[in-house]
Amino acid sequence: MLHGILNIYKEKEYTSHDVVAKLRGIVGQKKIGHTGTLDSDAEGVLPVCLGRATKVCDLLTEKDKTYRAVLLLGRTTDTQDITGEILGETDTDFLKAEEVEKAVLGFVGEYSQIPPMYSALKVNGRKLYELAREGKNVERKARTVCIREIHILKIDLPRVEMEVTCSKGTYIRTLCHDIGEKLGVGGCMESLLRTRVGSFCLENSRTLGEIQKAMEEGSLLQNLIPVDAVFGQYRRVQIEVRQEKLLYNGNALCIKDERDVPVDKELVRVYDSRGEFVAIYQYLAGLNQYRIVKMFFNGRKTEE
Repeated sequence: MLHGILNIYKEKEYTSHDVVAKLRGIVGQKKIGHTGTLDSDAEGVLPVCLGRATKVCDLLTEKDKTYRAVLLLGRTTDTQDITGEILGETDTDFLKAEEVEKAVLGFVGEYSQIPPMYSALKVNGRKLYELAREGKNVERKARTVCIREIHILKIDLPRVEMEVTCSKGTYIRTLCHDIGEKLGVGGCMESLLRTRVGSFCLENSRTLGEIQKAMEEGSLLQNLIPVDAVFGQYRRVQIEVRQEKLLYNGNALCIKDERDVPVDKELVRVYDSRGEFVAIYQYLAGLNQYRIVKMFFNGRKTEE
């Protein structure tokens, strides 16, 4: 079984689930999971976890993301993007680039966003898009999201091309809709490209076709990112053989530190004596111990 992360470039017409299904066929294993839904009409970075790396799916979902989007002003649709049924169209000739720029940049920071009906969120056990397709519109609670940055790349009214860095749970479609509402003309998303998820960037992504070719040529491992790469910001700690059994069982550890006083609540990457990544631990000053946070044990036992 393969263990690691593939930085997939999701192409149009594929859903995130389609990508996982196709990868299962390509690599011949079932234990694969994606790290956050990307609409079928959107493109870009979709980290996919294989084997033990599926344990970090939830952690990658939490990461900030960067998108390149085109906002089309003057049109409102039921899906909040260009593919939906048109609900209304408004003339935008009176708009000035300066007021559009001010409105767009006004969304930087935290704001309350109401998730769209055409989304995978569930209400009473039903996905919103299923209800929407039945013609139902249910009340959704607003959620606080954070727009870290917006860089306006081009204003060619009625279109605005922009790069958005945001927190998890942010719908760029809804951001486009909300900007249009703020300007009084409506708006929808015309295109979307995800360029970054955490440390996974567009430049290093690979299409399914490229992964298929690598598999056939026997070079897939060159594209497989090791699990511990996700935690590169944490300090590396390697333990001695005598503590391996404790480590493999997820017990608390007393680790010699090169510093006189370890940092309270610091997270570290813990490796066994052979240099194999095993787990993420956290130092608790009050107990003077490292306690388990996330285990990636591969099943190998210590030698008695």
